[in-house]
Order: sequence, then C-alpha cells, then structure tokens
Amino acid sequence: MNKDSFEKGLKTRREVLGAEYVDNSLKNADDFNMPMQELVTDYCWNEIWNRPGLDRKTRSIINLSMLTALNRPHELKLHVRGAINNGLSKTEISEVLLQTAIYCGVPAAIDSFRGAKEVFKEMGI
Repeated sequence: MNKDSFEKGLKTRREVLGAEYVDNSLKNADDFNMPMQELVTDYCWNEIWNRPGLDRKTRSIINLSMLTALNRPHELKLHVRGAINNGLSKTEISEVLLQTAIYCGVPAAIDSFRGAKEVFKEMGI
C-alpha cells in the first residue's frame, strides 16, 4: 500500500462520507477486513474519486444510479449522504432516482427512495 495515496484517498473519503463514518469503519476493521478498507481508500477514493475528469457532484449522481441498479441499499444510503455533502439537493436526488426507475426498474428505485428518506431524516433535511 502506498501511504501517500492512502492518505489522499482518506481525505477524500472523509470529505464525502463524513469523518465519523470513515473513522468508525477503520477503527472497527480487523485483520480480516482491514485489507479491504485499505484497498477501497487507496483505489476507490484516491485513484478514482480524485481524478480530474468529473466533479464530485457528477460522481455522486453516477454512484446513486449504479447502486440503485445493483440494488445495494446499504451503500446507497451511504452515498445519499455523500451526495448531499457533494452539493446535490433532495430534488436532484429524487430526479436521479426517478431516472433509475425507468432504466433499472421500479422496485429498485422504490428501495432507493426509501433509503434516501431515511438518510434525509437522519440528517434533518
């Protein structure tokens, strides 16, 4: 693992997902899953999220769409919070999820709306 790359990824990961969530994930990691935490932080949050080709708001839109398509509600809720942190409004998130209803299926979009509402409530939005 490249320490500099990890630290850059950790900074981005904290900015998008929130320091409390990220720090808890790392604190609760053990010998079994710490390699996954390191991989995600370095590869995903530095090598991909820090690329110059797309802004964070656009990356959040893409993630919400893909996570709905893959029906990954836990990760979707995490990335709804990230989308808010990256500047998306509730209206924009709703529009993304409506778009996914057509291309990914209504049941997947309904689950994503449900998860998003839970996050909005938690965040007081």
